[in-house]
Amino acid sequence: MAVSPGGKSSEAVAAGGAAPSGAGAPAARRHSRLTVLSGPSGVGKSTVAAELRRRHPDIWISVSVTTRKPRPGEVDGREYRFVDEREFDRLVTSGELLEWAEFAGNKYGTPREPVRRRIGQGLPTLLEIDLAGARQVRKSMEDAVLVFLAPPSWEELVRRLTGRGTESAEVIERRLDVAREELAAAGEFDHTLVNTSVEEVCRQMVTLINSYQ
Repeated sequence: MAVSPGGKSSEAVAAGGAAPSGAGAPAARRHSRLTVLSGPSGVGKSTVAAELRRRHPDIWISVSVTTRKPRPGEVDGREYRFVDEREFDRLVTSGELLEWAEFAGNKYGTPREPVRRRIGQGLPTLLEIDLAGARQVRKSMEDAVLVFLAPPSWEELVRRLTGRGTESAEVIERRLDVAREELAAAGEFDHTLVNTSVEEVCRQMVTLINSYQ
């Protein structure tokens, strides 16, 4: 276990390795701490979140708002809440977003009130956001648990990003540049999980969420 610059413990776990006890489905508690899942673009954050939503519906996963156009198969209100620039700017101005960032020409943010309400109810609560958003959450909610999802290797991350086939070469290159910076920030997080298996990452996420409830 390594100690991050902020003095918080940070442990790297390769999916498939031994996990701590308590990996069953989390139960609602009187006091709940927010868990944040972050990592570079293409590492599989959305896939992990979707699998957690399918396997553990008792974990409430925040739905971000974005100005990005929906990708094939995405449903408004499930993967994202899709809004236009005007509505997004209104949410920012009125203070309705817990965090927000602009990336590759699109804006992404987390509605504040649903998160506050679920934590107040003692429900296990998860955000799946980028590095900039995770840093904002750390400043506003110091007891949030930050989990960094890392790729098995740089080569694998490049393969995943270029294999999407949904973005231009220019956008992919920008994502790779940002990914290099994001990987260097892993030490800011409380825990690091290596995404070699979505199933194992989900199991370890449930264990972490349980341990902080």
